[in-house]
Amino acid sequence: MSLREKKIAKKKEEILRSAATVLAEKGYHGTTMEEVAANLLMTKGSMYYYFKNKDDLLYQCHQMIMELSLEKIEQVANSELNPIEKLRNAVKSHVLLATSEKSMFMMMDKPDQHFTGEHLEDALGQRRDYAHFFDKILKEGIEKNVFDENIDIRMVRFIILGALNWILQWYSEDGPQTSEEIAQAFATHLLKMVLK
Repeated sequence: MSLREKKIAKKKEEILRSAATVLAEKGYHGTTMEEVAANLLMTKGSMYYYFKNKDDLLYQCHQMIMELSLEKIEQVANSELNPIEKLRNAVKSHVLLATSEKSMFMMMDKPDQHFTGEHLEDALGQRRDYAHFFDKILKEGIEKNVFDENIDIRMVRFIILGALNWILQWYSEDGPQTSEEIAQAFATHLLKMVLK
């Protein structure tokens, strides 16, 4: 990647983070390209250099956070750790990413309400891929006899991801616990559900 390409990629990332903040605060319909541009001290016209329209901006926000999420969960799932540590790290990774990138993470919520056609297919495919890594860890734990063989993998994954994604509804940086403490607590409690 050339220096110019790196600068464009960095600027695009900066725009996406800022856009996610405005979108999370005002909602999709309450946000205009002008507001996103103003938040970055840019002109509306310069926004169109990077994105076709507001739909494209939202989709790119979703892509950025999903790619980051998939990269992290794949590293955990394919590591040499035992399944208990894999699940612990997968939960902690999700919590830490959700709390450090709260606005971006909110862009993943309800893709069927935000996207259509190919964008919706891509978004749903990425969500399935992410869920698959949790299934893979749970299955490995059963096979290695460290997780209860009677668990319903799909249902346990729904419970885990439901609990993890609910963090967005109540987490505050000013809360009494740090992100790390929350991540540790979630990992400890969710693991109890599957351990033998």
